[in-house]
Amino acid sequence: MASSRQEEDYSCPVCRDIFKDPVLLSCSHSFCNACLQNWWREKRINECPVCKEIHSTLTGNPLRNLALKNLCEAFNYESLLKASKRQRTSSGPEDLCSLHAEKLKLFCQECQQPVCVVCLHSEKHTNHSFRPIDEAALEHKEEVQKLLKPLQVKLAVFNNVKKKSEHFKAQARHTETQIKEQFKKLHQFLQEEEEASIAALREEEQQKSLMMMEKIEGLNGDILTISNNIRSIEEDLTAEHITFLQNYKTTMERVQFTLQDPQPVSGPLIDVTKHLGNLTFTVWNKMKDIVSYTPVILDPNTAFPRLKLSDDLTSVRCGELQQLPDNLERFGSTSFVLGSEGFNSGTHSWDVEVGDNEHWSLGVVAETFQRNANGVGQFWKLQSSEGKFTGLCRVNSMPDVPVSTDLSVKQKPQRIRVQLDWNEGNLSFSDPDTNTHIHTFTHTFTDTLVPCIGTADTATDLKILPGKVSVQHSYT
Repeated sequence: MASSRQEEDYSCPVCRDIFKDPVLLSCSHSFCNACLQNWWREKRINECPVCKEIHSTLTGNPLRNLALKNLCEAFNYESLLKASKRQRTSSGPEDLCSLHAEKLKLFCQECQQPVCVVCLHSEKHTNHSFRPIDEAALEHKEEVQKLLKPLQVKLAVFNNVKKKSEHFKAQARHTETQIKEQFKKLHQFLQEEEEASIAALREEEQQKSLMMMEKIEGLNGDILTISNNIRSIEEDLTAEHITFLQNYKTTMERVQFTLQDPQPVSGPLIDVTKHLGNLTFTVWNKMKDIVSYTPVILDPNTAFPRLKLSDDLTSVRCGELQQLPDNLERFGSTSFVLGSEGFNSGTHSWDVEVGDNEHWSLGVVAETFQRNANGVGQFWKLQSSEGKFTGLCRVNSMPDVPVSTDLSVKQKPQRIRVQLDWNEGNLSFSDPDTNTHIHTFTHTFTDTLVPCIGTADTATDLKILPGKVSVQHSYT
């Protein structure tokens, strides 16, 4: 019998139990199909048990209420789950044997189930070995715990793959936004340049239009005089012979009438070459003032989870631990991030603004450096910690102690210039503001070297500074 308010919502008004095969009357009341049919047989009239509305038999059988049927089935299933949970919760070491109603105190090793003392002497458990419940439980829990660990590791692997999927989607959306922002700036620049070019053209057109109008105003009187003379002469030519000869002298005067030719106008045409000549190159040359080139771009996929990179991937700061995928490229134990491109030949240089940052490290690592391990691999770097400068390097791939060199720096630098000459085997650090050399590593490089930058400072960014952009003319 239903008792709670929730059960009443799913209860038939006739039997007061959960609906079974519910049907729906036109008056919107629902009943168990069997309950309704029994009611009608007893009453001998098809009335609603609730509102007493009469329902015609001509409409056929009541409609099945499938929605209510599904809800009741779900409610019954949920009730069974709750009852099962309560049963499991109430069960414990004091449960009784289902055969002998005795307390379960032993565990049968062969049957792998708890038994009572009476079971110990039953034929079913002849020659079986037994252990106390507590001992068996601890042993088997330990066994299950060992087997659980691989499952937990596997779950972590699956969750990490899922996290990567979610992360790369978020990366794609964020990168798309940044691309749009960059192109928006370029579009705005080009639009402004287009408007400026058209404005210059229209200004020239207006100036030359005014100049030509002044010239034309001076010519209008002369044009009118010449036009009138031509009209009179043409009329004389169409006159009778006698009339023509009578006016011949006047006509000749009109024909012989002359005016001085107008002075030629200098530069009346639009200077097309000024507006169109090398237009795209001119705009491109101006564009260098709004664009920048940074020699080292940081790779966010390698960043230690506590490092926060700027949107343009040129600055880094230490912060709160982020939930990032545990991919192979990422540093897992040291606070570093790598550049997006490595070098295996030539000379390369980049400047890093360290400012007031008290804990930073700059340099290069071998491309084979194991980032998820405990820093196994080759590296060469300059390190600063609270004003103390140290040169650190490891020239082999073994996880041995790095070679450390204490350095004397008289003036704390605001910028550090890193210069790599891969072919000559030199990696130098200097202060470009004072042109002061700090330290140089010398080694015969064989691997691709990747710029590396690290910080533990949460107050100040490390920023890779842009290089100078220049446009050169070349003729081939």
